[in-house]
Amino acid sequence: MALLTAFLSGLLFGVGLLVSGMANPAKVLGFLDIAGRWDPSLIMVMAGAIAVGSAGFHFVRRSKESLLGLPMQIPAGTGVTKRLVLGSVVFGVGWGLAGFCPGPALVALGLGFPKAWGFVAAMLAGMAAFELIDRLKACRRQP
Repeated sequence: MALLTAFLSGLLFGVGLLVSGMANPAKVLGFLDIAGRWDPSLIMVMAGAIAVGSAGFHFVRRSKESLLGLPMQIPAGTGVTKRLVLGSVVFGVGWGLAGFCPGPALVALGLGFPKAWGFVAAMLAGMAAFELIDRLKACRRQP
């Protein structure tokens, strides 16, 4: 049941990204081009996503498990750290250069957009580098 729910949730998310235009890098880059031909249409998509996400987090904060009986995994950290700021900058630069963020890039990859292949490859390389660096730091901290 959990696998089916995950599949259907992912499918709904992917369809939402397509319908909203978030999987189209030209639309995203138009939104980010505030000094040129700015396209503000994605503001409503982002506002809607923030509203739904906020309501969801508010609802599950008191829960120990999901509606499927699986354990909840809510991030514990709430502070602004150097690591968070650096990660946000890297994310923003990648988003601005390619017009993709991870979810829409996977949707575009499934649709066969050539630009998505390069982005997803770079994203996976970045994730692997992060994991390697994080493990090396953990090894150095152990006595």
